[in-house]
Amino acid sequence: MTIHEWDGVQVMDLGEMDIWDGADLSLLRETLARLVEDERHPKVGVCMHCVKYIPSGFFGMLFDCHEKGTSVFLYSPQPNVGNMLWFRQFFGHQSDNRYRLQSEPITEYVSAGASGWQDDQDTWDHDEEERSIATAIGGE
Repeated sequence: MTIHEWDGVQVMDLGEMDIWDGADLSLLRETLARLVEDERHPKVGVCMHCVKYIPSGFFGMLFDCHEKGTSVFLYSPQPNVGNMLWFRQFFGHQSDNRYRLQSEPITEYVSAGASGWQDDQDTWDHDEEERSIATAIGGE
């Protein structure tokens, strides 16, 4: 990992890795703790230029730093990352390749609600599905 300073932001870069695993997340967590808690940098970021998949704890880790008063930025996210719900909801676009973590969702998420699910369930034929499965595996 390398750390760059871009416009006063300490930016962590894991290089050409396109998939991060738990060990990478651990390295990021340790580095963030050092930058935020030990060195008291007010702005931190993560370069995402190669990343196509991130562990589920990544966003929570960033939000923990944000709650401590640190500004958190992501740089150059790939489409797979940029299209994730948490990214779209909590990262505001600042420049061509820079996004800042917001305290509140950017737009309110509206789900279909229980009534939409209930309507779908009312039309589900459990017996028909069981017959289809049995036929597919060579049963009745």
